Amino acid sequence: MINNISSLIQSQIEQLQKEKTPLLIAVDGRCAAGKTTLACQLQEKMCCNVFHMDDFFLPPKLRTEERIAQPGGNVDYERFCSEVLLPVLSGEPFSYRPYSCHLQRLTEPVFVTPKPMSIIEGSYSCHPYLWDYYDLRIFLDIERTKQLKRIQERNGAKQLKIFHDLWIPLEEKYFSAFEIQKRCDLSF
Repeated sequence: MINNISSLIQSQIEQLQKEKTPLLIAVDGRCAAGKTTLACQLQEKMCCNVFHMDDFFLPPKLRTEERIAQPGGNVDYERFCSEVLLPVLSGEPFSYRPYSCHLQRLTEPVFVTPKPMSIIEGSYSCHPYLWDYYDLRIFLDIERTKQLKRIQERNGAKQLKIFHDLWIPLEEKYFSAFEIQKRCDLSF
């Protein structure tokens, strides 16, 4: 199914590229819906960079009760905007430092050479703070039992519980508060 979606999206992107470069494409949606897979497929077919919102989760020192209470507040969207989106639009080479949830710290810099298109994939990529930067916004949905099965296969039973109790409710709060799926240009 992702292959069919990828071809459809590629056609839409090719139309947009006739009008504008660089293009910024957001792929948001529920965890385990195929966002990373779709972004990688598009990257294989098209000249683009891919950035992962998972690299911009909020570090513990910034996780205040007030911030976490905000829909989408568990992502450092301000840092993502200043370190990735604005530099992409400048057209100049740049670097950023991904945040590792596993290591609980920023990792080594990633150096980026601009390309005609950048795909930003991951939950929270369509946060209202970032929304207006994008030329195309895509939402990927998944049926709940299939989602939980994929998470267990990918992350194991212990992580499934954390996803079920923490990450999925935070995503759902964000999707609902900002009507992300309804507002996206494409939804699958």
